[in-house]
Amino acid sequence: MSLYQLSKSHLRRLWVEYGILWSGAIIVGLVAVLYAQAIEIGFGVFRSIEHRSPWLPLLLTPAVCAACVWLTRRYFPGSEGSGIPQAIATLHGDTTERSSVLLSIRVLVGKIVLSVVAIAGGMTIGREGPTVQIGAAIMVNLRRLYPAGYEHMERRLILAGAAAGLAAAFNTPLAGIVFAIEELSRSFEQRASGVVITTIIFAGLVALSINGNYTYFGSIAFPGETSGRLILAVIVTAVLMGVAGGLFCWLILNPARWIPAPVVTLRAERPVVFAALCGFIVAVIGVAAGGATFGSGYEQAHGLLNDGQGLSVFYPFLKFASMIGSYLPGLPGGIFAPSLSIGAGFGNLLHLLFGGTSLPMLVALAMVGYLAAVTQSPITAFVIVMEMVDGHALVISLMATALIASAVSKVFAPPLYETLAERYLKH
Repeated sequence: MSLYQLSKSHLRRLWVEYGILWSGAIIVGLVAVLYAQAIEIGFGVFRSIEHRSPWLPLLLTPAVCAACVWLTRRYFPGSEGSGIPQAIATLHGDTTERSSVLLSIRVLVGKIVLSVVAIAGGMTIGREGPTVQIGAAIMVNLRRLYPAGYEHMERRLILAGAAAGLAAAFNTPLAGIVFAIEELSRSFEQRASGVVITTIIFAGLVALSINGNYTYFGSIAFPGETSGRLILAVIVTAVLMGVAGGLFCWLILNPARWIPAPVVTLRAERPVVFAALCGFIVAVIGVAAGGATFGSGYEQAHGLLNDGQGLSVFYPFLKFASMIGSYLPGLPGGIFAPSLSIGAGFGNLLHLLFGGTSLPMLVALAMVGYLAAVTQSPITAFVIVMEMVDGHALVISLMATALIASAVSKVFAPPLYETLAERYLKH
């Protein structure tokens, strides 16, 4: 064999082993950034409509919610919800068959378009969970580039794409790695590898190169606290957020046990009408809250952390109800950003109890506690919040809050994403 043939063979092997994954990571990073910008534009459109006519959401939001649910069920089944359960489900059993349903190009398009439309209607959704499914869908569809005999790469593609999507969405590559280990695979030795980790990092670097070196909520100064006060704040915050997050999971997983029977029947038999009803409830809550509960809640959390911007003591409860109303109909949209916003609202509320304690510190603790309680992935929640707020001064406190809150949440409900993924596996 000639030197040229050896070089060509070597390059082909490198392309198959590394090039496809890393090229996919670049695509995921680019799509994640463009998707984030589209979400911002969509919500900007809603804000401009709301400012011109504060009462218009009472008509707009129900109509948009109903339309998104109809389109999801009619043309884009599999794109509903956050997208993380779909990614988890495809990692089990027949990956090829499930990914063709839950991670197809059709699902990818539906996820992007309909979530942008939904937030343009004021629904309480986030983009981070959908970016996980989008990343997994992009990567798994690259399997066509592999030659025969590389079927084992499908799970690696899904794992790398999903985690790369999270890394690019939050601009937190470390969180993407931890998410791949803790939430998606639960087995680092079997499914994660150096090439997968570098794929996640590449996606994060693409987002970083476009958006610049920034933290999601900015660099927050955390003044020193006395150890006794800090320990008490951590325990109280973690327990309360564990209860709140566990309650959210229970409500999402057991709607038939708390929704009135006629409404349960309506949800099963006329899902589009049920969606319009949920949209109307979201709109009423939003109007009553002066517009604060519409959208992901990024503005409110950012304001509390950076400017000490005041929020109503009712905000976390109203946002909680709005997120329930946005998730139950089954339209595409995530819960990461709304959960962080709800946690920030609870942190603001806890500041009334711990008046002498730093407001940004309480907000950060409540954010990590509520997110950990909802996802029951405490390490992922801790790393996400630590990287998002540049909270290295609170490493131990954030970690302790996440672990306690996650443990308390398990008393109320099983892990949300895994339970929803099991339902996909059954159907």
